[in-house]
Amino acid sequence: MAAAIETFDQVLPHGITLACRAAGPAGADAPQVLCLHGFPEAAFVWDGVMQRLRGRVRCVAPDMRGFGGSSAPADIGAYRAAALMDDLEALIDRLGRPVDLLVAHDWGGAIAWNLAAQRPSLMRRLLIVNSPHPATFLRELRYNPAQRAASAYMNFLCRPDAAALLEQDGYARLWPFFERMGASAWLDEAMRERYRQVWACGLDGGLNYYRASPLRPPLAGEPDRLARIDLPDAAVTVRVPTTVLWGLDDTALLPGLLDGLAQWVPDLRLVRVSGASHWIVHERPELVVAEIERALAS
Repeated sequence: MAAAIETFDQVLPHGITLACRAAGPAGADAPQVLCLHGFPEAAFVWDGVMQRLRGRVRCVAPDMRGFGGSSAPADIGAYRAAALMDDLEALIDRLGRPVDLLVAHDWGGAIAWNLAAQRPSLMRRLLIVNSPHPATFLRELRYNPAQRAASAYMNFLCRPDAAALLEQDGYARLWPFFERMGASAWLDEAMRERYRQVWACGLDGGLNYYRASPLRPPLAGEPDRLARIDLPDAAVTVRVPTTVLWGLDDTALLPGLLDGLAQWVPDLRLVRVSGASHWIVHERPELVVAEIERALAS
C-alpha cells in the first residue's frame, strides 16, 4: 500500500508560510529527507518518491516560496537566493534537526547548492537532480553558445507579461516544457490536472525566480551582465558529500554543465542517466529513490 501523504502549512518566523507535503515516520530514529522542486512544479512532484520509500524515511516536500499554496510576495527582490535560503533554514529548524539528506531539482537545486555551500550544518548529504552548480552555469553561459541558446527561454519567462501569456489557451505555452522532452507515459490527464491546479494558484511567484537571478543569457543589444558577476570559490564550494543525478536528454541544461564540477564539489558522485530528461523525477522515480537510499546508507 502506498504511504499516505500528509499536508500541512508551516508558518516561518519571518512571515512566510510554506505549504508542505510529507510521508513517513516522524520519530527521531527515522532518516529525515527534505525534497525541493523547480519550475513549473510544486511539492506534489515528489509524491511518487515519498510513497516508494514506504515509510522507512521521513520525507518533507514544501511548495517553494511563490509556488502553489505557499506565500508569494509580489516584490521580485523577495526571490533572491538569500531570502529563499532563509526559508529553508527556518523550515529545517521547524523540523527539529538538520536533515540527513537534501534532495533538490531545478530551481530547488539552485537554492540547495547555495545552502550547502554557505550553511552546510543544515544537512548531512546533498542529492542534486538536473540543476547546475552556479559556477559551471556561469561558465557555460559565458563561453558555450549552445548553453546560451538552450537557456534563451529564461528571458521570455522574465517578461512582465509572461504569466498572462503562459495562462492563455489552457496553458498552451507551458505544456511544451514537458512535451519537447518526450513526456508521454507520465504526463497523463490526471497529472495534467494536478499541474493545472498548481498553476491556477498563480505563476508570477515562480517566474520571479528567473527575474531575480542574474544568471541568464543577455538579450541582444543589452550589456552583458554575466561579465560583471563574480562568484568567489569560497562562496560556492560545497564540501557536503554530494551526488548529482543527471538526465542526459535535458535540452535546457546541457551535459557541459557537469564538466569540471569536482573543482567546486570535491566530495562528488556523478550519475549520468541516458534516456532520461530534465523531468527525471517523473520519468524514473525508482532511480531517484535508489539514489536517496544509497546516500542515506553512506
